[in-house]
Amino acid sequence: MILLSVIIPTRNRAKYLEKALESISNQTLSQKFYEVIIVDNGSIDHTKDVVRNFEKKNENLVYLYDDTPGLHIGRHKGLLQARADILVYADDDIIAFPTWLEGIMESFEDKDVVLVGGKVLPYYEIEPPKWIVDMWEKGKEIKIIPYLSLVDLGDKVVNNVNPYYIFGCNFSIRKDILYKAGGFHPDGMPQELRLYRGDGETHVAKYILENGLKAVYNPKASVYHFVSKERMTKEYFIQRAFNQGISDSYSDIRNGKKRSLMKLRMKILIKKYLLRKDVSIETGYIKGYEYHKREVKRSPKLLEWIKRESYIYNGGIE
Repeated sequence: MILLSVIIPTRNRAKYLEKALESISNQTLSQKFYEVIIVDNGSIDHTKDVVRNFEKKNENLVYLYDDTPGLHIGRHKGLLQARADILVYADDDIIAFPTWLEGIMESFEDKDVVLVGGKVLPYYEIEPPKWIVDMWEKGKEIKIIPYLSLVDLGDKVVNNVNPYYIFGCNFSIRKDILYKAGGFHPDGMPQELRLYRGDGETHVAKYILENGLKAVYNPKASVYHFVSKERMTKEYFIQRAFNQGISDSYSDIRNGKKRSLMKLRMKILIKKYLLRKDVSIETGYIKGYEYHKREVKRSPKLLEWIKRESYIYNGGIE
């Protein structure tokens, strides 16, 4: 009886996917209780060969292919294929704790629980720079770097955790709740299509929060997340902030919210000229937000894309 469907979208990251699948093959939970669905989003490397090599190690391994751009495409294709009522979404560059799926199963034994996550700990490619270490070590009870999808809320189960602390690289949800939320919004678009990115799983977390549904943080349900040397640069954080600005503009348009960036600009000016601080990341965010707003005014097609009711069955850009 399949109780969990592990869904991993991937594209041209075979070397990372291999490590992820290895960790999933060595879970404390019996393989008879879960399936693994790999959704290939147009890879031209040896991704398919990697999956085929793990068919003997994973009893229930499924390979799907869809080269329509976007992370939401893979997430929804997995949703439609899944045999289980609980969906376990993960990135292709995670290394799961051996107790990952066991912890997820335990938390969902409570019928009121609709969303489960755990730690997302850094697995650095190289020694991280001091400013990354300082950012990670800043919190005593909560360690978090959203732009790297890293979070650590400690070693105890947290009931009724804020669903925004459960990131998409370790995001387990009841299938019926995901349908009720309307599925995921666009995310992970190729850089040349970044205008069409949305707020991804943040939209689903918002639905759960606004409807008073229960989310749980379980440290047994944890993963390591690969942090490449390219991501440990200010340039990456600036680009990531720019993309976040696009995502937040998308959210504001869908929610009918009009945001004034004047206060944020003033704070940036104070940091820059009075406190002599580097404000390049914050500036990148504003540039992304304003860029998206301008493009929406120019393109009825983009506005129509943003206001789609759901992307589950037709998530491609037309």
